[in-house]
Amino acid sequence: MNDRTSALDEPVTDDALTRPFAGASPYDTYVHASVLNSLQHPLTEAPDEMGFLVTTQVMELWFTLIVHEWRTARVAFAKDDLHAAMDALTRSRRALHALNGAWVPIAALTPAQFNGFRAAFGQASGFQSAMYRHMEFLLGDKSAGLLRAHRGDPAVHEALAETYREPSLYDEVLAYLHRQGLPVPHHVRERDVTSPYTSDPGVVEAWRQVYAGPQHHPHLALGELLTDIAELVTRWRFDHVLVVRRAMGAKPGSAGSAGLAWLEQRAARPVFPELWEVRGDV
Repeated sequence: MNDRTSALDEPVTDDALTRPFAGASPYDTYVHASVLNSLQHPLTEAPDEMGFLVTTQVMELWFTLIVHEWRTARVAFAKDDLHAAMDALTRSRRALHALNGAWVPIAALTPAQFNGFRAAFGQASGFQSAMYRHMEFLLGDKSAGLLRAHRGDPAVHEALAETYREPSLYDEVLAYLHRQGLPVPHHVRERDVTSPYTSDPGVVEAWRQVYAGPQHHPHLALGELLTDIAELVTRWRFDHVLVVRRAMGAKPGSAGSAGLAWLEQRAARPVFPELWEVRGDV
């Protein structure tokens, strides 16, 4: 028994794991972990600043993945490939769950803890995130003013301008539904896609036909998946409001924004509005 126990306790070695690498490890070459791990530069001695930096950077990575999946879905809808579109939206739903969970490390900051490093980021503010703006533009929440704010960085501005000029994800969903025989109004399909999307009673009627029809129809599954995404985006926005309210109350935000009041206003903007309105019409 003792011999067996001591044999089990011996560390397992594997030559493939202990062989020296010729330069950076293949893992680091692929993932660029050393680059990611070198991007945190706290500007104060406050113990909570590192968590704030990492949380913010992790969210930026989730934004990038979500934008990628929504663009993939948008292209698939334009090709009438519902299966590929649903797959991409499903992946984005998983990423949104992870994004929402990323609030945890900083969700309970007290005012004193937040004030320990708040002055260090000066005029920096989350609303300046270009990748989050790509997300909102893809949802149909277009804003010429928020695009204009990025003019000082030509590459970022042009990439964001392209998303601004293109149909949103929801525009492509509605165009797809029209091609499938649903009564999406002409004025919605031909609207100026650089304008913020607003609810339309004709689109409510199109979704009403979907929801009043067979309960296992692929279009109803699409409606529910889009509703999941809308709910998760809304939860992220309201969690943002709660984090700010807890850490700084109603103080003005950095970069001169209205802070909490501005976030509350943005959080109240509906995502895919007709999918919420139709539920009272079925």
